[in-house]
Amino acid sequence: MEYKKLISFPKDFLWGASTSAFQCEGAYDEDGKSKCERELRPVPDNIADFSTTSDHYHRYKEDIALMKEMGFKAYRFSIAWTRIIPNGDGVVNALGVQHYNDVIDECLKNGITPIVTLHHFDIPNCLEERYGGWRSREVIDDFAEYCTVCFKEFGDRVKHWTVNNEYNSFFFDMLNSSFGDKTAGIDDQNALKAGINIAHIKLVAESKVIGICQEMWSDAWIGPTVHYEPGYAFSSRPEDQLAVDNNDAFRVYLYLDVACKGKYHPLVWRFLEDRDALPDIQPGDMEIIAAHNANWLTLNYYMSATVGYSSLADESVSMAISQDGGADDMTSYNIQGVVKGYANPHLKRSEFGWEIDAVGLRNALRRLAYRYDLPIIITENGLGAYDQLEEDGSIHDPYRIEYLKNHIAQCRLAINDGVNLIGFCPWSAIDLISTHQGMAKRYGFIYVNRDEHDLKDLGRYRKDSFYWYQKVIESNGEIL
Repeated sequence: MEYKKLISFPKDFLWGASTSAFQCEGAYDEDGKSKCERELRPVPDNIADFSTTSDHYHRYKEDIALMKEMGFKAYRFSIAWTRIIPNGDGVVNALGVQHYNDVIDECLKNGITPIVTLHHFDIPNCLEERYGGWRSREVIDDFAEYCTVCFKEFGDRVKHWTVNNEYNSFFFDMLNSSFGDKTAGIDDQNALKAGINIAHIKLVAESKVIGICQEMWSDAWIGPTVHYEPGYAFSSRPEDQLAVDNNDAFRVYLYLDVACKGKYHPLVWRFLEDRDALPDIQPGDMEIIAAHNANWLTLNYYMSATVGYSSLADESVSMAISQDGGADDMTSYNIQGVVKGYANPHLKRSEFGWEIDAVGLRNALRRLAYRYDLPIIITENGLGAYDQLEEDGSIHDPYRIEYLKNHIAQCRLAINDGVNLIGFCPWSAIDLISTHQGMAKRYGFIYVNRDEHDLKDLGRYRKDSFYWYQKVIESNGEIL
């Protein structure tokens, strides 16, 4: 749909950017902090670990000052559970609480609204060792205890919360890891059951946390953060349109229907029932889910998914995520009898092989807005690329400017489509450690001077995109 005259971005639009604790803070064993599973996960010799990352823990004032210079209205960051309650449950670490008090106060002092994610892939490793982390229902109460501490300590100043970052990735991650070791005797059905049980535990925990927050702070905004690759049909075959619906249901509606509607998506439920893989629902679970619903959505968008129908008769298709669709690892997957991924011949790719689809962001926003009728903020969107620090301290990244320019233009069109979009916080404010490519894959507006193993001076340098985004914010999106 095209418009003769475009509505502008709202005057109070939350322009900003995002980070996560384990990817940018560093100081992973300082001031009482324990380590999360991701910080202990082995990394290849040529990839940086998470011990120092961008040193945001020590340099947050410098970084927030640069955000203010850009004109940020919001900063989305995560609190590390491992800093607040290092043992996962029990004693609260006063130094961890003080650190985040300082970060929040620094944001507010600089006119920046803090948007806080409570869990961004960094459950304390001690809970993994104690009972399997998110595989055990014990985590529900421990997570609720941690979140309650955060609401108590920070809720007077933080009014924008997201509970779990991209919790919808866990279901597919579980399937992929399970199928990777057939010698363990794990079959498709058991992997599916294990995956949906993790999803259910996270969903019950999230609903419980939403209820705690809303009881403590009635003026708070709280909800989930999902990553969403809206589906396109690979062909005009009617069955491929079914695959689009299947993709969206399994990728995102399964989780958002629980968080926002208080019930499971009927299509996914029927699939699980047919495979004898319904989640192990305990008494009270569905009452918790029904009673506590999100009052906003936060969206991470990087690409779309081109999909076709996958028949049960096709024995070459497993239920595992795979690479045979020809696209990158986020959009190519196969679930027998449900959906199969394909590369999209109409889209260009980044240096790291991710398809680039700005219009897909508009599609994602429209589908979520029309289905859930909630305010939405974009908490991740960006281009990972190889950036070069020049001798004069400049970093020329026209590719990032072009990427963000196109996506912001689609945000404005989505607003004209009736989407209640209230903010844009792309990934990422500063360069940080990519979970798979280390420091080589950079996203930030601010360059951090280090490479995989040489920390150099960790100096901060403004990229060309820094100055460009500054003008975008100053003009409230009128100048791209």
